[in-house]
Amino acid sequence: MGNTVNAAVRPSALLLAALLVAFWPRSAIAAEPDLAYGAFQRGYYVTAFAFATNRVTVKSDVKAMTLLGELYASGLGVPQDDARAAEWYKLAADRGDREAMFALAMFRLQGRAGPRDREASAKLLAAAAKLGQPLAAYDLALLYIEGQLFPQDFSRAAELLRTASQAGNAEAQYALGTLYKEGRGVPKDMKEAARLFALASLADNAEAQVEYGIALFNGAGVAKDEQAAAGWFRKAALHGNPIAQDRLARVLADGRGAPANPVEATKWHLVSKARGETDLMLDDFVAKLDPETRTAGEKAAKPWLDALKKPPT
Repeated sequence: MGNTVNAAVRPSALLLAALLVAFWPRSAIAAEPDLAYGAFQRGYYVTAFAFATNRVTVKSDVKAMTLLGELYASGLGVPQDDARAAEWYKLAADRGDREAMFALAMFRLQGRAGPRDREASAKLLAAAAKLGQPLAAYDLALLYIEGQLFPQDFSRAAELLRTASQAGNAEAQYALGTLYKEGRGVPKDMKEAARLFALASLADNAEAQVEYGIALFNGAGVAKDEQAAAGWFRKAALHGNPIAQDRLARVLADGRGAPANPVEATKWHLVSKARGETDLMLDDFVAKLDPETRTAGEKAAKPWLDALKKPPT
């Protein structure tokens, strides 16, 4: 399953900002313009804090509690304060807000506002997932795949991933596609796997782009199209995916799906090799090139290789 077996850990700030925009009840907004939500959406965080505080005071509004938690968690309009954020998230979670449950689960998982507590996080994820929170469903699925906090259960994982996939979560689409490809928790179905990989690829998930490219190149679950496959390999390669870089190097070495280009093939092979991808066929291909072509490929790879040497910021 590659990256799909590790429970996701996300920072609160941008993630929950997106969640509030996505899940704030539209019916309430239609009936009564929500000034707190509107201010938050436009980046007027001090104003959002004031309106949300008023909504909590006057109406005990649960969504406003979640918004206050996010403002404190991210330091938006108020000093960043994990303890205050956790208090607001818990108030909203105890009153049934699924976004607050998910936010509090991430706090417990990350050890914010208290010690790390994976069991408490898992319970909150389960509660949020039951209410249809897609990211909670995705993270809970990973725990069922991991098989540590819960007994390993690929069928249950697939159900949860389907919930998140149908909500448009690209990570879940990729993970569920992998289950269909491998026949774990669901019947093996290459057509469904390719469909899910395609959806996640369109959402710019690099791992899915690799898998969809492979499916297209081999005609597995989808009509064979080597040219389209090469295009997806290139997209993922430019995202820095080493498997895609290796696949693209092979395409350019063989001239299948794109015109043969030994300089570019050498470049992508050297870049993917520097990131741990072993390919003896490409090693042999590069070794047999004339010195001028090989040197041009090395020169083309240098900016990428230099970037890999830089410490992360």
